[in-house]
Amino acid sequence: MRPTWAEVSLGALRGNFRVLQQHVGSEVTVCAIVKADAYGHGVVECARALEQEGATWFGVTSTDEGLALREAGVRGRILLMSGFWRGEQEDVVLHQLTPTVWEWWQVGALEAALNKMDAAPRSFPVHVKVDTGMARLGVPENYMRLFMNRLQAATAIGLEGVFSHLASAEVMDATDAEQQARRFEEFERMVCQSGFAPTYLHIANSVAVAGRPSLWRNFVRPGLALYGYAPPFTWTDEHETANPLALERVLSWKTRIISLKDVGAGQPVGYKGGYVTSRKSRLAVLPVGYADGLSRHLSSRGRVIVRGRYAPMVGIISMDITVVDVTDAPGACVGDEIILLGSDGGATVDAWEHARLEATIPYEVLCRIGARVRREYRP
Repeated sequence: MRPTWAEVSLGALRGNFRVLQQHVGSEVTVCAIVKADAYGHGVVECARALEQEGATWFGVTSTDEGLALREAGVRGRILLMSGFWRGEQEDVVLHQLTPTVWEWWQVGALEAALNKMDAAPRSFPVHVKVDTGMARLGVPENYMRLFMNRLQAATAIGLEGVFSHLASAEVMDATDAEQQARRFEEFERMVCQSGFAPTYLHIANSVAVAGRPSLWRNFVRPGLALYGYAPPFTWTDEHETANPLALERVLSWKTRIISLKDVGAGQPVGYKGGYVTSRKSRLAVLPVGYADGLSRHLSSRGRVIVRGRYAPMVGIISMDITVVDVTDAPGACVGDEIILLGSDGGATVDAWEHARLEATIPYEVLCRIGARVRREYRP
């Protein structure tokens, strides 16, 4: 096998779920967000482990992601957070997925699918997404009463949940999260005035779970936090404070040295001679590149860990190959394990570090790790 892989600790994942559930308390349902292949960790294995740990709800993006969980034997509730596409409504109903709705046609499509069933449920549950300020998906405020009227007419459909999404919950002294919370309360009033009593109200993501208990309501949706990355709290003056949740990184990304080369000072390395050695150097070649999800923005900027020491990436990262300078890692040899993301002793490289160097976010770093990087699961 190509010696580039990711190790996923299911024990750490389960531990993170316990931390989150204990933090919000037993009266609050934790919906484990496993969309995007569980943020690159492997949705089937992660969902199974979380269900064994007690998770009863899972959040995915789309119908195909929900079906993958059902086919894998996951029996918990599955929320389709971005709804469903035309033509998927029969699969949604048949496999008891819980769709998000916010448009007229979605209600009609579900009604039609339910009418085709010989033994349709009396009240098929849906969650309504409302737009509290992000201008993405969701019922706008001026349309909400009409939408509630449409749901009332759909007697086979039951309004189980109402939710929204926060734009910048991590900025603790910004006003927009509180403004969104107030708009959400107004939507809730409209729902109740229409005669509905939804079981679940939810707006809290990972950072709101950690730092905004007033927004927990009775259902929260942690995503990144499940995988061990608790976003720090930030402030408008750009200072940060640590997130209080004690979470463990779930994924480590590793490879091995496949070749070593000793070169002199002044040696160009890689495409376009993007790096030139300043001293006599020992270079290690790694079988990993941007086709695996290792960003080219890390070229001559990122670092890896070898034998407990940091080693810089040198030259331009190519499709399948990355070169690192192991001059300061005595004894490095072919076959040595290299840590791209993870820890060894006191040395750590994580998705936050990659994100800062790439001017992106850790979500992208993790989700981008490619399918040809095999996942190895640890208990």
